[in-house]
Amino acid sequence: MDTASTEVPVGRVELTPAAEAMVDQLARRHGPLMFHQSGGCCDGSSPMCYPRGEFRVGGADVLLGRVAGDTPFWMSASQYAYWSHTHLTVDVVPGRGSGFSLEAPEGVRFLLRSRLMTDEEVERMEAEPPLPTGNTVDG
Repeated sequence: MDTASTEVPVGRVELTPAAEAMVDQLARRHGPLMFHQSGGCCDGSSPMCYPRGEFRVGGADVLLGRVAGDTPFWMSASQYAYWSHTHLTVDVVPGRGSGFSLEAPEGVRFLLRSRLMTDEEVERMEAEPPLPTGNTVDG
């Protein structure tokens, strides 16, 4: 029997407690949220937090998972090609991030911490179906 199909999917992204508290605070103020990680220049390499629906995702974006309950975390497919064997942890630190991300006025910024997936996680991931894209999931 294939046990990979009955297991919980491999977690690819999570929040630190401090980041989760910030997301909760932002959600109370702005409503449902979403994250997007593009890997572009400047602050594009930081996870960006938007009101859900403010950033349009499409076939060039993959849904890594949901954090803080039901907050989708998207990544551009080209960036995911580099990070696919990495577990990401979103943290929040003092400092000025992008003016487009919701945490910027709070004097903090989100950033990613990462670790390589274990051999077991990689094996389980490879047995899972492909990640949904913005063409297949309503954010």
